[in-house]
Amino acid sequence: MIIGIDPGLEGGIAVIRPDGESRAAIMPVVGKEIDVKALMAFISLVEPTMVVVEKLGVRPGQSAQSGATSGTNYGLLLGVIQALGYPLRITRPQEWKAKVLKGTKKDKDAAINHVRRAYPGVDLTPGRKRVPHDGIADAVCIAEFGRQLMAKGVE
Repeated sequence: MIIGIDPGLEGGIAVIRPDGESRAAIMPVVGKEIDVKALMAFISLVEPTMVVVEKLGVRPGQSAQSGATSGTNYGLLLGVIQALGYPLRITRPQEWKAKVLKGTKKDKDAAINHVRRAYPGVDLTPGRKRVPHDGIADAVCIAEFGRQLMAKGVE
């Protein structure tokens, strides 16, 4: 099983099973921090073959405080995965989008449309959401990128 993670407080976490089924959720958070216990429980329950995490980047116009919070959460996320002992691959957005969203604009809508088409069982509007959650869509696409790598024997 492969886990894909779009880090950040508005991100998502997704699992693709060997049979191609996928499930996904909004990144578990408490306040402005990743809920480490919930994240550990999710990952441990899945027992993944690989965890693929999108590399954190600085957003234009992001405040120093916001950048520090993002960096802290990213460090917690990577620390949890490494502490649990699962293989970790960090990928740049350009890398996974070039493979999974090839032939599209490679934007949020492309990721949402890909998930709707390839993984129709994934709930992109959990809870009371009316618009698709792009963090969940990205997480599924990141997991799909990991699945493609594993299929080629790349770790």
